[in-house]
Amino acid sequence: MEEAEENTRSRQKMRCSFLKSPCFCLNQVVQRRDIALKIKEVSEKVNDIAKERAMFGFELYRVTDELQRLTTTSFVDESSVIGRDGEKKNVVSKLLAESSQKARDVDVISLVGLGGIGKTTLAQLAFNDSEVTAHFEKKIWVCVSDPFDEVKIAKAILEQLEGSAPNLVELQSLLQRVSESIKGKRFLLVLDDVWTENHGQWEKLKPSLTGCARGSRILVTTRKDAVATMMGSTGHRINIKELSDEICRSIFNHVAFQERSKDERERLTDIGEKIASKCKGLPLAAKVLGGLMQFKRTREEWERVLSSELWELEHVERRLFPPLLLSYYDLPYVERRCFLYCAMFPKDYDMRKDELVKMWMAQGYLKETSGRDMEVVGEEYFQVLVARSFFQDFKKYGLENIRFKMHDIVHDFAQYMTKNECLTVDVNTLGGATVETSFERVRHLSMMLSEETSFPVSIHKAKGLRSLLIDTRDPSLGAALPDLFKQLTCIRSLDLSKSSIKEIPNEVGKLIHLRHLNLASCGELESLPETMCDLCNLQSLDVTWCGSLKKLPNAIGKLIKLRHLRINGSGVDFIPKGIERIACLRTLNVFIVCGGGENESKAANLRELKNLNHIGGSLGIRNLQDASDAAEAQLKNKKRLLRLELDFDYNQESGILIEALRPPSDLKYLTISRYGGLELPSWMMTLTRLQELILSDCTKLEVMRPLGRLPNLESLVLRSLKVRRLDGGFLGIEKDENASINEGEIARVTAFPKLKTLWIGNLEEVEEWDGIERRVGEEDVNTTSIISIMPQLRWLTILNCPLLRALPDYVLAAPLRVLDIWGCPILRKRYGKEEMGEDWQKISHIPNISIYS
Repeated sequence: MEEAEENTRSRQKMRCSFLKSPCFCLNQVVQRRDIALKIKEVSEKVNDIAKERAMFGFELYRVTDELQRLTTTSFVDESSVIGRDGEKKNVVSKLLAESSQKARDVDVISLVGLGGIGKTTLAQLAFNDSEVTAHFEKKIWVCVSDPFDEVKIAKAILEQLEGSAPNLVELQSLLQRVSESIKGKRFLLVLDDVWTENHGQWEKLKPSLTGCARGSRILVTTRKDAVATMMGSTGHRINIKELSDEICRSIFNHVAFQERSKDERERLTDIGEKIASKCKGLPLAAKVLGGLMQFKRTREEWERVLSSELWELEHVERRLFPPLLLSYYDLPYVERRCFLYCAMFPKDYDMRKDELVKMWMAQGYLKETSGRDMEVVGEEYFQVLVARSFFQDFKKYGLENIRFKMHDIVHDFAQYMTKNECLTVDVNTLGGATVETSFERVRHLSMMLSEETSFPVSIHKAKGLRSLLIDTRDPSLGAALPDLFKQLTCIRSLDLSKSSIKEIPNEVGKLIHLRHLNLASCGELESLPETMCDLCNLQSLDVTWCGSLKKLPNAIGKLIKLRHLRINGSGVDFIPKGIERIACLRTLNVFIVCGGGENESKAANLRELKNLNHIGGSLGIRNLQDASDAAEAQLKNKKRLLRLELDFDYNQESGILIEALRPPSDLKYLTISRYGGLELPSWMMTLTRLQELILSDCTKLEVMRPLGRLPNLESLVLRSLKVRRLDGGFLGIEKDENASINEGEIARVTAFPKLKTLWIGNLEEVEEWDGIERRVGEEDVNTTSIISIMPQLRWLTILNCPLLRALPDYVLAAPLRVLDIWGCPILRKRYGKEEMGEDWQKISHIPNISIYS
C-alpha cells in the first residue's frame, strides 16, 4: 500500500533491493536452515515422548472420566435446609396444578441453575412434600447424570414402579414394560442432573411415558438452558437463584459452630460472618466452608482462611470445585478457553459482551468460516456460557451494550484452572516473590493502580504477556508507556480505558501483534501517532468519549484488518481519506462529513462508504450538507445496519440529499436530526421493520408521511418540527381512492398497531390533533369499517405545545399507563384535576398522570 502511494520511493526500494539481493538471499538461506533445525529438534522430542509412552505403558484417558459424579437419591434432611421455602412452594404448586398439556402428554418442569446452587435439594424437598405424595399414585427418582443411558434410566424407573430390578436388557422390551406399568396412573418422575442436549435420546424414552393419567409430571434438574428447552419445559422453567447473605451465614454457622463452646462462638462469630460472605449465595460453598472451619480452633487459623482466595484452600478445592469441573469439561475445548480467559478480570468486574468477544478475537480463539464472521462465532460461545450459568447480573444499555458479571466462586474456579496464566493484581501486592514469579509466566493481566503509586516496572518481566488491562487515574502512566511498549511486544489486547493519558507514544508501532486497543473515556487524550497505522493486525480501535481527541491518524486506511472503529463522543471532526480500503470493517459508529476548511483535502467523503457493506449495528452520519456524492454511499446495500442516524446542517435545503441516503429496508432504528426539508423522504414508508423513529429539530418540516402504516413501530419521538396538524394523513387512515373493498366485506384498519411510546415536544405551531370522522364499527352503504388507532399505547409525553387544544378520542381510549403533560397551558386547563378541568374524567383512569405548567 505504501508503494502504491509513493511510486518514486518504491522504485528506489526496488533498486536497493536488487543491489543487496545476494546478501538478502544468503540471510534467507541461513534463516530457513535455523527453522529447519528447530523443527527437527521438536520432532525428535515428540518421538522420544512417544517411545517412553510405549515403554512405560501409559494410556490415554479423558479428564471427564476421572471426575466423580455423585449419585443422588430422593432422601433429604429437611431440618438442615434453610432458605428455599419460596422456591419449594413454587415447585409444589406447579406439580399439583391442572395439566396444561394434551391428555396423552406429560408436563415437564425444569429446575435450572449453577452447580452447587441447590437444584437437587429443592427437587428432594418437593418430592417428599406430603401434598405431593398424596397427589401422585407413583413417585420415581432417577439420577441421570452423564452419559444419558436410556436402558439404565428405563431399568431404574421399572425397579421403583415394580419393586424389583427387571432382567430385561433390550430397550424396546424395557420401554414397553414401563408403558404398561404407568398406564392410567398419575405419576411423578424426577430426572436429576440431566446433561444431554441430544433430542434423539430423549425422544426414545418420552413415548413410553405418555399413556399415564392426566396430571402426571416430570421434574428435571439441569445446569443447562438447552436441556430445559429440549425436554419441552417452556413456561415451566424455574431458574434457581442464589441465597441471601443472611441465609448463607446461617448455613455456615450451623456447620462451623457445631459442638463449640459459647466462648468460642463469641470469639469467632465476627470473623465467621466475613468468611461466610465469600459464599455469595451458594449453599454448597457455605457447607464446604463451614466444614473447613469445624476443626480450626484459633482465631489466627480463621483469619488465614479469610485472607486466602478460595482456590488456594485445599479442602475447598476438593469439595467445592468438582461440580464446576463437571460443567467446565462439558464445554467444547474452544469454549473452555473463552471461559478461562475471564479469569483475568477482577472480581465483580462489569464485563461488556461486545468487548469480551473482541478480546477473544484478539487471542485467536474465534475462527472465521465462509458462512460466519468471528463476531457471530463469539456470540454463540457467549450464549453457551450464559446457558451454563457461568455469567449473571445482566443489564442492557441501548442497542448493543450488554453488561454482566461472573459469580465470585465461578471466578475463583476460573483462577484455579488458570493458576498464574491469568492474573489480577493490585499495585500493593507487587512486592512479593510469588507475584514476581507469576509475572514471568503470566499471559493475561489486569492491574488496579491507585493515583498515589508510580507505575510498577516489574511488569516488564512479563515478556509473554498477551492481554493487559490497566485501571488507573495515575497521570504518570503516560510516561511509563514508551518503555512498556518496547518490552511487551507480544501484546494482542490492550485496555487503557478511563486513564489520564494525554497521548499515545510513537512506540505503539512496535506492538505488531496488537489486535484490540481500547482507549474509551480517556478524556485527556489529545493525539494518536501515525505509527499506530503500522499495526497491521489491529482489529478493533475504540476512542469513544475521548472528548479532547480531535483527529484520527491520516494513514488509517493502512489498517486493512480493522473490523471495529468506534469514535462516538470523541472530538474527532472528520474521517481521514482511505477509509474505503478497510473493506472488512464491521463497526463504524460515526462518519463525520468534513465541512471544508484546512482539513478538506485530508477528509473522506460519503463516496468512501460505497464498498463498506459489512458495516452493521449503528451508524451515525454527521454534518450532512452536499448531495453530490451521497447516492454513491449506497447505504441501501448495508444490510447489517440496525440503527441509522442522519444529522444535517441546519442551513441546507436537504430534500435531494435525504432521498439519496436511502437505508436498507430491514432498518430497526432511525433518527433524523436538523433536516431542512419540507417533507419526509419517499423511502420512509418502505421501512416495514422499523421499531423506533426519532424526528428532531427539523424546523422546516410541515408534511408528515402516513407513519401510522409502519407495522412494527413501537416508539415515536417528534421534537421541534414545523408541523401544524396531526391528522388522518399522519395516521395513515385517510380514504384511499384506489382501495377496492367488495360489498359486505369488513374493512379493518389499524394505525400504529404496535406503538407503545409516543413523545411529542416543542411542536409550537400544532393546534389540532384530529380524531377520525367515522366511529368504530360505523357502517356505510357497502362495508363496515373497524378502525383501531394506537391500540397498544402505554406512555404519552407532550412537552411545550402551547397551542394544542385537545387530545383525540383514540388516545384517551388507549391503554395508557403514563401520561405526562408539561408546558401546555390549554391542555392543563382542560384536563388538570386541580384546575377542575372539563375533561379530567376522561383521563382519570390512567395510573400515572403528571400535568405541569
